[in-house]
Amino acid sequence: MKEKIKVHVADDHMILIEGIIAMLNTDKDIEVVGHSLTGMQVMKWFETNTADILVLDINMPELDGIEVLKRFNKKKSHQKIIMLSSYDDVKLVKELTTYGADGFISKTSAGEHIIKAIKSVYDNEPYFSDDIKEGLFNLAIGHRVVDGSRPTPKATNSLTDRELEVLKLVAQQYSTQEMADKLLLSTNTVDTYRKNLLKKLNVKNAVGLAMYAVKHKII
Repeated sequence: MKEKIKVHVADDHMILIEGIIAMLNTDKDIEVVGHSLTGMQVMKWFETNTADILVLDINMPELDGIEVLKRFNKKKSHQKIIMLSSYDDVKLVKELTTYGADGFISKTSAGEHIIKAIKSVYDNEPYFSDDIKEGLFNLAIGHRVVDGSRPTPKATNSLTDRELEVLKLVAQQYSTQEMADKLLLSTNTVDTYRKNLLKKLNVKNAVGLAMYAVKHKII
């Protein structure tokens, strides 16, 4: 039997937690194993428990979501975290990727995206809800208008042509299987390219790769 994806939900409003849990309970592949109302509760829960995915609100009492994310990062935890926010500030999204966030969903679109986001992040794919993704691409377009459309030399000097192709597809949220199909490669080979990109570009995850591509005008 396929093992379920274990999820912990953290938000400062119980009614929102209950709503998210109700949505997740409709999917046979997901199991909610805990919830927290404060940042301190999150840290305490994870001292003795584990979850595959932490869905974490940015605005939390005691410790906000950003501080919780930083603490996981400082512990060098490999916990996968999806940030839940009422903000769609692209600069904030960029900041949070440096602390290891794996996905971003705005609260206004949580119902539409939460299940897909959890499954994508579980499969090591970054996830942005549509409104946040639009902001990221608008930022990229804005950079092109101001700075021109060519990638910065620093961004491409150390990368092979194939690595650049993979990086572009990661930034466009292609799954590993979709990249393999498009590039006529095996999924194992695509994973190897992704691992090489993480090491070369000194980022923590696929979200970091996507943000790197935006920053350096690779997409």
